[in-house]
Amino acid sequence: MKTNSSNKVWVGVDVGTTGVRAIAYNADSTNICSSEAFYPLLTPRPDWAEESPFQIYEAVEEVIRNTVDQLRYKNLKPAGIALSTVMHSFAGLDSAKKPLMNMQTWADSRSLDIVRELKKDNTLSHNFYNKTCCPIHACYPLAKILWLRKHAKDTFQKMKYIGSLKDYIFYNLTGEWVIDHSTASTSGMYNAGKMDWDEDILKYVGIKKDALPPVVSTTYHALLDGQIAERLHLSCGIPVVIGATDGVLVNVGIGAVNPGQLSATIGTSGALRMLTTKPRVDKYMRTWCYNLTDEMWVAGGAINNGGMVLRWLRDKVCHYSKNQMENIDVDPYDLMTLKASHVAPGADGLILLPFFTGERAPYWNSELRGMFFGLSLNHGRSHMIRAAMEGICYSLNSVFKALQDFGEIKDIRVSGSFTKSSLWLQILADVLGKELVLPDNSEGAAFGAAVLGFISDGTIKSINDTAKLVNIKKTYKPIAENVETYKQLYDIFSRLYYNLQKEFADIVSYQNQLH
Repeated sequence: MKTNSSNKVWVGVDVGTTGVRAIAYNADSTNICSSEAFYPLLTPRPDWAEESPFQIYEAVEEVIRNTVDQLRYKNLKPAGIALSTVMHSFAGLDSAKKPLMNMQTWADSRSLDIVRELKKDNTLSHNFYNKTCCPIHACYPLAKILWLRKHAKDTFQKMKYIGSLKDYIFYNLTGEWVIDHSTASTSGMYNAGKMDWDEDILKYVGIKKDALPPVVSTTYHALLDGQIAERLHLSCGIPVVIGATDGVLVNVGIGAVNPGQLSATIGTSGALRMLTTKPRVDKYMRTWCYNLTDEMWVAGGAINNGGMVLRWLRDKVCHYSKNQMENIDVDPYDLMTLKASHVAPGADGLILLPFFTGERAPYWNSELRGMFFGLSLNHGRSHMIRAAMEGICYSLNSVFKALQDFGEIKDIRVSGSFTKSSLWLQILADVLGKELVLPDNSEGAAFGAAVLGFISDGTIKSINDTAKLVNIKKTYKPIAENVETYKQLYDIFSRLYYNLQKEFADIVSYQNQLH
């Protein structure tokens, strides 16, 4: 890296499922200041998960402006802004590129009837997967657009452009209508080999290529619009790097950038990811592979249900209201972790299948729902909390077993909100039976975005440079006795999934009839 790199500051903006964070970084990974804002996830029906793109964009401006103001107090100016956004979002846009609808998120599974029909054609499923590296699933915009065409014909006919959070935000900031390779590769309509939209798939979906943004590199930049710059308290003409998706940027942000390194994340959802120099597909279609840079890809698998399950327990089972917790100055998740720590590993035989919103990897099955199994009169809320933590780790273990086919895994680095819980980190180490490394920077995606900014201006040469910027804060070694307990319970967890396929489908069908 260049010697003057410490003088530059890039603001990494990480747009997540329920909130956005802007963090100002030096090239040595120093977090200078930050700001965050939140917005609601709208669930008007059991399978729907939407957000207002207008609310999200307002939140994006708010956190950038607040971070820029903090930098000014430190006599610093950002060299640019770089974006990271959540994957698989979709909204139909009108001719002025204004949303005609709420943004459907990755968790939206209303298209499961479409997916069910697509999966009946095994040849089509494998053909689409081998082209796109995306298994057929309701999370992908491919299925969302097909649903719109079938169930909301008026909106489909009015739709002139197809948008995601990334291109919508970038367009509002710069006036340029483009999408990065990373976000495009998470759509189910992008040909990984050609690194462009797949014409055959677009024809199948019933849309034209000019309805989609042109695809550009993740280090591509445009200049911030003058009026927007004024609102954000920035100079006119500052570069905005389009960046990548949050999932693939986590590896960069926590330094998991070398062969054999894996990142494990639990936030609202969860994922395991490893870098590869080319698109990789799994013969059983259990994993996905998304673009990071023109020369680098990330293979992995994401689970739908991570911290959102703990939030459900907080609100619906523990009833820890915000006012109640603030009055006693206690974080509700700290209290939940404390309660769970009083329960032995294995939660006295209580298992949670955490499929509240269906599941992505490795099952790719939207016709799933959550289930506590093994409940008895000696189980209480503490057991349910521990079983939830363990069940989410069992889901990640299913993905872990699939990724082992891509090569030896030597190092697992962790990130996401679950890193605040030593108990949860120890549970994951025990379930995987592997040592976990907690880096000193657990806000991976925001720093990963900033790294793409530093690469775009030449300050950092390559993403591999981040390996030496991230230090180890703590390691978690598996406890042999717990490993054996979790092996036994994971086996039951897996059999429950496979043995209850019809029952899951039937209960989802019943629930859908209620609305």
